[in-house]
Amino acid sequence: MAMKKAKILIRKGKKQYFEDLDRDVTIVKEKQFYIDDLSRDFSTSYGFISKADLKRAGTVKSSQDKDFRIFDASFIDNYKRIRRMPQIIPLKDIGYIIAKTGVGPGSVVVEGGTGSGALAIFLARYCGKVYSYEIENEHQAIAAENIAALGLKNIVLKGNDICRKIDEKDVDLVCLDLPSPWDAISPASVALRQGGFIISYSPTIIQTADFVNALLARDDFVHLKTVEVIEREWEVDGRKVRPKSKTTMHSGFITLGRKI
Repeated sequence: MAMKKAKILIRKGKKQYFEDLDRDVTIVKEKQFYIDDLSRDFSTSYGFISKADLKRAGTVKSSQDKDFRIFDASFIDNYKRIRRMPQIIPLKDIGYIIAKTGVGPGSVVVEGGTGSGALAIFLARYCGKVYSYEIENEHQAIAAENIAALGLKNIVLKGNDICRKIDEKDVDLVCLDLPSPWDAISPASVALRQGGFIISYSPTIIQTADFVNALLARDDFVHLKTVEVIEREWEVDGRKVRPKSKTTMHSGFITLGRKI
């Protein structure tokens, strides 16, 4: 199945300077729409966009003669709209995992704890093959739906317990998002090639400490580091530059180890 066709429609914002207020005022608020049904007209508060115009790229006009920019949705646009479980690994942490392990087109990755498939999907974007283990049937069904929606062919969902056994061998990365990731260290050791990486993602520091201590007690792994990735978004509006009041701080702890 190919990635579903969708469009991004943007009504660009506009400001105007008012002398009596001595400041710029937003007179048109920027709006962005994700359109996955191109078979019918799309309605907005600025009028509708005809289904014929939805198939175009560039600038289109609404029924109220308002300008919009339209273009094909990309992987990240579609990814942001996958069906989600209550908690998924955020992009800032996924980026760190990919960067620090150096996985790429030839890499084979094993994941423990599929959830909604968010991490598996992103890893599959960069890696050759992803095997994802999940014992919850509901989670696996949601992940399968999301994977199909994005048209990915290189993810294999497995309904087995990763803490008991990993079928794959000579893998480059084992990534764990589990309540007790330390239980999967031994199977991970058997599956990993020498020099391969093990990642544990945990929401609490107690889980993290237990995993690190279990890793340190073994002769076949080294603990490289444990981190949390902090993201702080900034507002830039003319000369007004400041951190946004809503900031994503803690999401989870990432522990990086390596098989020796």
